Amino acid sequence: MRFLIDFFPIALFVAAYKMADIYTATAVLMAATVVQTGIIYALDRKLQTLHKVTLVLVLVFGALTLFLQDERFIKWKPTVLYASMAIVLAAALWIWKKNFLQILLGSQLTLPAPVWSRLTVAWVGYFLFMAGINAYVAAYYSTEDWVNFKLWGYVFPVIFIVGQGLYIARYMKDDTAGKQP
Repeated sequence: MRFLIDFFPIALFVAAYKMADIYTATAVLMAATVVQTGIIYALDRKLQTLHKVTLVLVLVFGALTLFLQDERFIKWKPTVLYASMAIVLAAALWIWKKNFLQILLGSQLTLPAPVWSRLTVAWVGYFLFMAGINAYVAAYYSTEDWVNFKLWGYVFPVIFIVGQGLYIARYMKDDTAGKQP
């Protein structure tokens, strides 16, 4: 269910682009992201920082795209988001000596501190990779190709999340080990 909530703004964006143009698709993305944020808030009764940042960036870059009739703004929004997330996680870990990933997910996962650090470094690398690949496609390919990349580029986060899950699985404690049937 969560995957569908996360995916539907991009799916609607791509569909609107295929049926109309980048400006219609941008307006649809803006509306869908507002709806998505509302659904997440209704389900969780709170929004994570990533949801808030994503909403603000979609609305700001979308508005610039529409008002200036310049598709470059919406095409560069993912690069700004990913690079910002990489910078925040890296600065927190290496400058402020705080592990934001552990702070955000520590109540859901119990992992050794070195594993949290490696995960954070992996996330920094992932965000930098995604920022770079989006920047490359936005700069050197057509808008049509970039829109298709937005749809099929979802393979990257899926691979990353699966890989991360396989990595942390060996560190997860089995809560059923001490229980009698």
